[in-house]
Amino acid sequence: MDNKVIIFSAPSGAGKSTIVNHILSIHPELEFSISATSRAPRGQEVHGREYYFFSTGEFRKMIEENKFVEYEEVYSGSFYGTLKSEIDRIWSKGHAIIFDIDVKGGVNLKRIFGDKACSILIQAPSAEILRQRLTGRGTDSPEAIEKRLAKAQSEMEFADGKFDHVIINDDLETAFSEAEKIISTFMSK
Repeated sequence: MDNKVIIFSAPSGAGKSTIVNHILSIHPELEFSISATSRAPRGQEVHGREYYFFSTGEFRKMIEENKFVEYEEVYSGSFYGTLKSEIDRIWSKGHAIIFDIDVKGGVNLKRIFGDKACSILIQAPSAEILRQRLTGRGTDSPEAIEKRLAKAQSEMEFADGKFDHVIINDDLETAFSEAEKIISTFMSK
């Protein structure tokens, strides 16, 4: 498998998790990298399934101990990162890693893994559709949605030209098909 890495990045609400879950359902040789975070679990989230949940203090201590491949303070006091132990766990099984990560994290991972990585940016067709998707989730306050939209705008400016592929998620079946083609080509190299 040559320790391959597939990176899916997108602003919140663009549909990256839906696409990642689809790809995982048809590629048993891929395994999802569980990110670490200092935020509290939401809804039915479970430690070790959706995320590894740590307190801010624990997260900062792990940063000092150099336990992350990459990490980011996404919002003040809210950290997300990729544990080195998670990479080792997946590669030791002979699987390729699939990441579902924010845009800055995706750019960092591509820089770190270079040619071993295929980076894919998922975009909503417009800011208005992104707003509708975030509102439709019913999980965020209007203030949180505005914060996410502002972050999405800055992420898109930051991401310009830094990903191997860009998929506009206007039609989910088309986005699935484009992602499948990209992954199949990359995995066959």
